[in-house]
Amino acid sequence: MTGTLDKDRPAPTPAPASAEPLLVADQVVVEYPAKGWRKAPFRALKGVSITIGAGETLGLVGESGSGKTTLGRAILGLAPVTSGSVRYGGRVISGLDKKQRRALSSEIQVVFQDPYTSLNPAMTVTDILSEPLMVAGTSRTEAERRVKDLLDQVRLPADAGQRLPREFSGGQRQRVAIARALSRDPRIVVCDEPVSALDLSTQARVLDLFVEIQERTGVAYLFVTHDLSVVRHISHRVAVMYRGEIVETGDAATVTSTPEHPYTQRLLLAAPVPDPERQAARRAERRRLAEAGEPVDDSVGSVTDSVGSVDTTGAKGDPA
Repeated sequence: MTGTLDKDRPAPTPAPASAEPLLVADQVVVEYPAKGWRKAPFRALKGVSITIGAGETLGLVGESGSGKTTLGRAILGLAPVTSGSVRYGGRVISGLDKKQRRALSSEIQVVFQDPYTSLNPAMTVTDILSEPLMVAGTSRTEAERRVKDLLDQVRLPADAGQRLPREFSGGQRQRVAIARALSRDPRIVVCDEPVSALDLSTQARVLDLFVEIQERTGVAYLFVTHDLSVVRHISHRVAVMYRGEIVETGDAATVTSTPEHPYTQRLLLAAPVPDPERQAARRAERRRLAEAGEPVDDSVGSVTDSVGSVDTTGAKGDPA
């Protein structure tokens, strides 16, 4: 693949089977207080269950407000788990205090959607990458050696360490964010829309980097995205979320080509095609599915949790 996402690309090499999943979310419910006197809390997640094995990528896809990012935040300890549990390595980690969560940060990391807002603009890349290492007790000399190794892993030049985040392109900044997530050799990384703000050619290179790192280190990913072509490219399995619930799970190649649930079918049909006649037929089929199930608002339907909207008539910006 060179420059664009190959929709016919073979599925990633299957993840190694393991007796016990690395991470298990079991019937997770997340609620937020509602504004107003005695109003019932808003339930963002409604008994969500997923598993992620060592060295596996689980793609999590769904429209805006479906709860994808909330699930990632619950795993990271950034969203309150009202009921249910999150287990990592057989240990319940939902409800840990700050000190216990900080101790776990070497094994569970995150790559955010916008690398620029997640990087300190006043710090050089070397300082950004060495900070978590030194907080963990690594000497400055050893941290700087590790930084050079990390920059090499994400294919950034050696002098990148002396530069500030604003001196890099969007794709390069995301590579810095990936390097930071990898700095303490985590076993699982939550990737929250990490390529949605990048152009297609840069997306392809960053996704290839994720795959290469996984093949080399065995790290597992929870890959949150609205783009079905991205899911197909990087995931071993896919879970589809709708209104706080998982409506379909399965092998990535199957779910992204012949989905069973009507909602997943509508997401797939939302992808635009260059043939006007085929596009019209896809639009008609999608509306038929919408009429057979729950209605979709053709003016504001969206397939991201934080930015970007999807015109359900198949306009630019639909999941592909």
